[in-house]
Amino acid sequence: MSPSSPITVSAVVLRDRSGLVLTVRKRGTTRFMFPGGKPEPGESPEPTAVREAAEEVGAVLDPASLVYLGRFASAAANEQGREVVAEVFSHPGIPVGEPSAETEELRWQDAAGPYPEDLAPLLADAVLPALTRP
Repeated sequence: MSPSSPITVSAVVLRDRSGLVLTVRKRGTTRFMFPGGKPEPGESPEPTAVREAAEEVGAVLDPASLVYLGRFASAAANEQGREVVAEVFSHPGIPVGEPSAETEELRWQDAAGPYPEDLAPLLADAVLPALTRP
């Protein structure tokens, strides 16, 4: 992959009963983002979202219950000078387990804001505002 090519990921919006959305901070990083990540070779966006949610927060998602929210692009949170392109899905209420070895911290975020400075640009600039539009 060229340093100028976008980083392709899948992510999933998980909400608690009050409507807050789950964000995670991965080990060795400073920004919070949705559970998700890069696809394995040959893996499509939906299975990537399901696998990453299980790996990062222990959430067992039903692929048939994923709702496609869209493709969003923004500056990458942890790779300066790169763009991230995310296929974003939502999934109805699902119990979230414990953070995995790759996840340092979980935090619930109000989609309407305010947005803390340590939120990934993709969430603050693109996805969360889209979630609150009528």
